[in-house]
Amino acid sequence: MSHRRISKRKAVLAGAGAVGIAAAAVLLPQANASQSGSEPPSGPAPRAVSAASAADLVAQLASQLGEAAYGGAYYDAEKQQVVVNVVGNNNNVNVEVKKAGAVARQVQNSAGELKSATRSLTKRASIPGTAWAFDPRTNQILVTADRTVTGERWNRLESAVGSLGTGMARIQKSAGEFKPFIEGGDAIFGGGARCSLGFNVTTDDGQPGFLTAGHCGVAAEQWSQDPNGAPIGTVQAATFPGDGDFALVTYDDPGTDAPSAVDVGGGQTVQITQAADAAVGQQVFRMGSTTGLRDGAVTGLNATVNYPEGTVTGLIQTSVCAEPGDSGGALFTPDGSAIGLTSGGSGDCTSGGETFFQPVTTALAAVGAEIGAGDGAGDGPGQNG
Repeated sequence: MSHRRISKRKAVLAGAGAVGIAAAAVLLPQANASQSGSEPPSGPAPRAVSAASAADLVAQLASQLGEAAYGGAYYDAEKQQVVVNVVGNNNNVNVEVKKAGAVARQVQNSAGELKSATRSLTKRASIPGTAWAFDPRTNQILVTADRTVTGERWNRLESAVGSLGTGMARIQKSAGEFKPFIEGGDAIFGGGARCSLGFNVTTDDGQPGFLTAGHCGVAAEQWSQDPNGAPIGTVQAATFPGDGDFALVTYDDPGTDAPSAVDVGGGQTVQITQAADAAVGQQVFRMGSTTGLRDGAVTGLNATVNYPEGTVTGLIQTSVCAEPGDSGGALFTPDGSAIGLTSGGSGDCTSGGETFFQPVTTALAAVGAEIGAGDGAGDGPGQNG
């Protein structure tokens, strides 16, 4: 089947700051070493798993073990193993973990206790400029405060974290300021705002569309590929702040070619074959119109971020840098799994910092769309994979 090509979109997607000639090298698998636990001496040896299958194994064991015995899990990229935190000395639990091919690691805090602690933080410490996420590598909640959290607000945060008890949470300071990455860059334009397009999708009724950040979707109803250009898509649903940061935009032309690929610069694309959940320790790549292709690792899940505009929950925390204009851009794996949409963070690609992403699986379920249907999903139309 032939596909129409929309050349302007490809220019938009390559964006300013794309890595160009370095794209091929950076997409090669790179190990991100993670702390691993010790394995009981008996039983089958842990099996090597891919980063793509790690999240599925983690979800399986979380359901199987239950919140009382399960204390989180992460992917050890260096050893290609899933490490599962286990609470207590129940040998049956250790056996189940090893039978699944993972490494059992003894910890103090259960998933249930950590969830309860995050609810307490939500009640007592929803302060603009703060964020928290579960870090299974330390079996704690990592609480981050940006540079605006000082004085009485800092004291309130310390008090809330201290009330959780020893070993439940820790605080780190960020040199930047938490904010959605909505301005700057050369990307999609609407209502004076500039963002990046994430993944193309097909809606339940067969319409081509794309996902982007929710704070972009609430900023403008229609989006174009040029400043003050003719609209190419209309927002159908947007969530921000609240239970996520995602928006669905459908193309105004129902015949728009929307291939399942992310343009990573230098004339190269990564085919997107599915949507997948993230796993802590997993290597990921982000493509945005301002800073191009960047890589890093997932560092936390179920993150809560208290932006000046309001609180957003259910995000992915990463070490991947981003800057204004990258909002809505694609977070994906080298093997072609769509993971997230760029939300915001505290730093930039010079000094680093924390960056948060909307899980793609949650966004798809909320808006009633899927990746890979029809012509698929990608970073914009006009690129024949």
